[in-house]
Amino acid sequence: MNETLTRTLSGVVYIILLITATLFLNSFLLLFGIFLIITVVEFCNLVHLKSTFPIAIAILGFLLFSFFPMSHRAEVMLLGATLFVSVRCIFFLFEKNNRPIDTLSKYVFLIGYVILPIILITKIPFIGNRYDPKIIIAIFILIWANDTFAFVVGKSIGRHKLFERISPKKTIEGFLGGLVFAVIFSILIAKFFITGSTIGHWIMISLIVSIFGTIGDLVESKFKRLAGIKDSGKIMPGHGGILDRLDSIIFVAPFVFLLYQILNYVS
Repeated sequence: MNETLTRTLSGVVYIILLITATLFLNSFLLLFGIFLIITVVEFCNLVHLKSTFPIAIAILGFLLFSFFPMSHRAEVMLLGATLFVSVRCIFFLFEKNNRPIDTLSKYVFLIGYVILPIILITKIPFIGNRYDPKIIIAIFILIWANDTFAFVVGKSIGRHKLFERISPKKTIEGFLGGLVFAVIFSILIAKFFITGSTIGHWIMISLIVSIFGTIGDLVESKFKRLAGIKDSGKIMPGHGGILDRLDSIIFVAPFVFLLYQILNYVS
């Protein structure tokens, strides 16, 4: 089968599965529980960790934090730990040496870069004390819009490399194009998809998606570059692994969650 057609069909199936499962709480939690296990295995393969113990940690954490209500203090602590590792990931991205990652750092990245962000993804639709699937669907729409138009604009007029050492194909023009279209989509979301929300609210989320989604993609690219592989897995024909599909959202999630915490505090 033609590679482009394979990639398109695989992407369509992924989007339909994601949106359909997200409409209902139980299927949403089940899907992201499965995603969590797969991404843990894929990440362990990237950094050469045996996956048995990490899978146990992931399942226990997911059951404790995603299926049961958490106090505000617990949520803040969970967010703080995740943001700490997110900042560590940014430093890791800009490090020029390619020395092997030590075992302790591998577990820190595993927990704070993979496990906790996916748990936070399952918390975001509960902002406001009720499950609202539109919130997480809208965030995915912004990520898809940013990725798609960053690719289109970058391929069309991209001349200046964004981070050539890690991702030779990304350009500054593509990044800006993705950001502009993400903002446009955020305005449409506020006006037509999630009524009652402010345009400014969703513009802020679109900026977070564009900036931190791009960083998340670059961070995963560095892990793959150090591992000497192109994709984190082969579960999605033409796309690679689940971590390849979630690399943006897992880096975006803690910053979106932080934004909601700030907005709730201010209000």
